[in-house]
Amino acid sequence: MTAWVSAAFTLSFMLLMPVYGRLSDGVDPKRLILMGILIYASGAALVMSATSVGSVMFGNAILGLGVAGMMPLGMSLISSLFNERERGKALGTWSSIGPATGFVGPFVAGLLTAAWGWRTSYAPSLIVSVIAFLVIWIRVPSREKTPGSTRAYLKGFDWGGFVLLSCALSTFVFFLSSRAITGVGPMSDWRLISASVVFFVSFWFWERGRSNPLVPTIILKNAPFTMSSFTASTRMMAMGGLSFLMPLYLVDLHGLQPAELGGMLVINSGAMALLTRFGGGLSDRWGTRIPASVGLSIQMFVMVIFYNLDGQASLLVIGMSLAFHGLGVGIMLASLHRYVMGTVEEAHRGSAAGVYSMLRFVGAVIGTSVSGVFLQKNLDAGLDLVSAYQETFVILAIFPIAGVLVAQTMRKNSEVVT
Repeated sequence: MTAWVSAAFTLSFMLLMPVYGRLSDGVDPKRLILMGILIYASGAALVMSATSVGSVMFGNAILGLGVAGMMPLGMSLISSLFNERERGKALGTWSSIGPATGFVGPFVAGLLTAAWGWRTSYAPSLIVSVIAFLVIWIRVPSREKTPGSTRAYLKGFDWGGFVLLSCALSTFVFFLSSRAITGVGPMSDWRLISASVVFFVSFWFWERGRSNPLVPTIILKNAPFTMSSFTASTRMMAMGGLSFLMPLYLVDLHGLQPAELGGMLVINSGAMALLTRFGGGLSDRWGTRIPASVGLSIQMFVMVIFYNLDGQASLLVIGMSLAFHGLGVGIMLASLHRYVMGTVEEAHRGSAAGVYSMLRFVGAVIGTSVSGVFLQKNLDAGLDLVSAYQETFVILAIFPIAGVLVAQTMRKNSEVVT
């Protein structure tokens, strides 16, 4: 049941990204951001007042529904406001907020939970939402629209495509973690993967017949967009797998207590926050291929390090490896954002940001599921605990290797002519 609390947030967060992105192509992004903040604040209030697991799940789903728009809308707005020579640094500054929050958030949440209970850990989110709403309302300019254009755009919105895509992705996610749903082991229930394929094919044919599709055809046929999105997804596959394995690894092999575990797990986020802005600026000068290749190579190298560590490895070595991974991710994070947003025209940047963001987090879900499946298979095969983790880490190294190969297709200047 605890897993479903997290899944309620993840599914709504992931599925609504392309909707927010597509809406921003025809609706004032400021209005969408304000709406998202209000929804997010409502979700935080619902969780704080929840009286059952079901109500916590519902509140988390509302949280995901609200925050889903923040990433594609922010990415689209920044890409529109800054030219190619400055876009990497701007996206780097914006992208560093997430890792910084991931570094500070667990400490604040832990202190609040210890002092006043778990409900108060959502209070900072509620307070920040109110502040963000006021700042955006006052400081961010609205996009000029002709009278009635927003209503006409919403009337012709492709809600049918959204339903088909949601069904396709939901059944795919359920396939990755099917035991709680159908009783069949993860990545083994052919019924769920068959249903996912049917929904994806239906979505493809549905979109071809729409005059205003959820995912514009120009994006589906855009090879640089597709290749760079795949590269970003491989980064998230490796990162999602590492994020899943490390708490288990540190508890199983090193017996860390909650406070110690929390301190180790924030190292990755802290290192990311330090280098994300620098990585974005680097891409403004050198393009994306070099930062992406370096970052993915570091991810691969870290997986190899963990593959070679035995159960006696010091926490210092593990912490340094996590920091090294965070630095690698920070180098390429904004760089990949910059490149992918440069592959599409201004009119479709909202849609592109939504699809790109969704694909990245699908990658994180895949990495998490693959890690869990291979770890369990290794244990079932009779491997000792250390060997089971080692073999799983080396599987994760495959993802950044694939990303490095695809990253070589990225030319220095991805900007389309608009």
